[in-house]
Amino acid sequence: MWGKEDKTSAADDAAAGLHGMATGTYPFLGRMDPADFTRLLSRAEIALGTALLLPFVPSLPAGAALTGFAGGLLGLYLKTPGMRREGSLRPSELAISKDIWLPGIGLGLVLEELGHR
Repeated sequence: MWGKEDKTSAADDAAAGLHGMATGTYPFLGRMDPADFTRLLSRAEIALGTALLLPFVPSLPAGAALTGFAGGLLGLYLKTPGMRREGSLRPSELAISKDIWLPGIGLGLVLEELGHR
C-alpha cells in the first residue's frame, strides 16, 4: 500500500484510503483532512512506540496509551466490512492478528504498575 512512502509522507490516494477506512468506523474523523489525519496517526504511532521503549516512561501511562490505541484498532476490526467473517468474531483472511495482542500488552503494563502501588 505504501511503496516507497510511509504515513509521514503518504500520497493523496493512500492518505484518502486510510482516512476513509477510519471514518467508516469513527465518523467524527471525517472533519479532518486525509493528509493531516495520516500525518497525525503516524506521529501518534511514533510517540507511542517511543514511550514504550524508553525505560523512564512509567508503565501506567504507556500501557494506558497502548490500550487506548489498540481499542481504536479493535473498533476498526469489529466495524469494518471484510475484516471478520459475517456473523462471527472470527477474522477473515485480511485481519491483522497483532491488533488482538496490543490491548493485552497494554493492560498487562497497566496492571503491573497498579500492582506495585
